[in-house]
Amino acid sequence: MNLHMAGRLHLRARLYALIRAFFAERDVLEVETPMLSAAGNTDPNIESFSTTFSGHVDAGARTRWMRTSPEYPLKRLLAAGVGDCYELGRVFRNGEAGGRHNPEFTMLEWYRVGWDHRRLMEETIALVEAALAMMGLRAEVWVEGYRQLFIDELGIDPAHAPIEQLQLALEEFNINPEGLTRDDWLDLLITHRLQPAFPPNRITVIHDYPASQCALAKIRPGDPPLAERFELYLGRYELANGYHELNDAAEQRRRFERDNEVRRSRGQPVIPMDERLIETLDAMPDCAGVALGIERLLMCLVGTDAIADVLTFPFSEA
Repeated sequence: MNLHMAGRLHLRARLYALIRAFFAERDVLEVETPMLSAAGNTDPNIESFSTTFSGHVDAGARTRWMRTSPEYPLKRLLAAGVGDCYELGRVFRNGEAGGRHNPEFTMLEWYRVGWDHRRLMEETIALVEAALAMMGLRAEVWVEGYRQLFIDELGIDPAHAPIEQLQLALEEFNINPEGLTRDDWLDLLITHRLQPAFPPNRITVIHDYPASQCALAKIRPGDPPLAERFELYLGRYELANGYHELNDAAEQRRRFERDNEVRRSRGQPVIPMDERLIETLDAMPDCAGVALGIERLLMCLVGTDAIADVLTFPFSEA
């Protein structure tokens, strides 16, 4: 075994030990949930792997989807009364291979009962700071509301600016506008204009997104209404995505159906909704949850842009 591989294995093991100690100290239970499910992720921007079960028909659906995150079973555990919990495990996303992406990677996801996204932001920052300290590193922390960030850095009010103003701010990138929605242009402004300018030694947290970008978050009424979610960046890397979690089954069903409508319009396969999640969601306590990409964090800790540098064997060598 070469020293480079030994080093990456030891670093990953140290990070896992730190994470488990971090949550043990806070009485957050480590759990393990299925990697194969009868339901998939309806998000039109995420493609799932699927496989076929060849056993007895009584075992259930033959098409099984490899999880893109452990979110749905973890929420079923919360609804069953398990309380604060986390999972550290492999997840799978089809088509995502390259210098910074691997189709299988490790995700840390955890939930805090009775918390909102603002409180969970602080714990997520604390975990990232602990990981940096393990390497003798430190970072300043900068927290900003989504709308204020756009106003301060780009002079654009994302709640009211016409779509032409959003497009004009991206003119230099010659982006094909076909099929792009207002939210797509806002996302492109983050990835092309804002994110690249984040200082390398800074933890940047953006919170309270437009309601149209709610995903699985609660929406807070107001003018404009806001999705109670946050994203955490270390330097220019997005590490974590967190929510004040939606626990309204009827609304969740509508969001899944809306996802599949977008999929149909794009010619993508329609994904079976997680009916078991929907059945239990009304019983899920008020909580906040966050998912953090382990490889992204490791890349930041060692200062590399190549995900292969923190994997035992990348997809091309697996």
